Amino acid sequence: MDYEKMSVMMKAMADPNRMKIIDILSCGRQCAYEVLEHFDFTQPTLSHHMKMLEKAGIVTVSKEGQWHFYTLRDAFVNQFMSSIIKLFSNEDHCICQPNQTVCENVAEEKVTTV
Repeated sequence: MDYEKMSVMMKAMADPNRMKIIDILSCGRQCAYEVLEHFDFTQPTLSHHMKMLEKAGIVTVSKEGQWHFYTLRDAFVNQFMSSIIKLFSNEDHCICQPNQTVCENVAEEKVTTV
């Protein structure tokens, strides 16, 4: 798991407004005006939030005429979901698996030396 990349994404998502934007975009591609209808702030504030999400690799932006359209990146959704599952799982790929045998060996050594 790329902890650095995951941390950047989670920091970008840590703002409640950006979490709401992600929720809105989970419904599909939206123009800035459609997203802005859900908030009580200005277009420059929305632009700031979108820049943060774009920089973190969470959304993509496309411009069509005067409109900006935003979409959740499929790669982000897949990577984020996979990373969250790995982070909270205790499977063979878990980071702690090799250490369990080390700790068990140390515990066994203490028992045999007592």
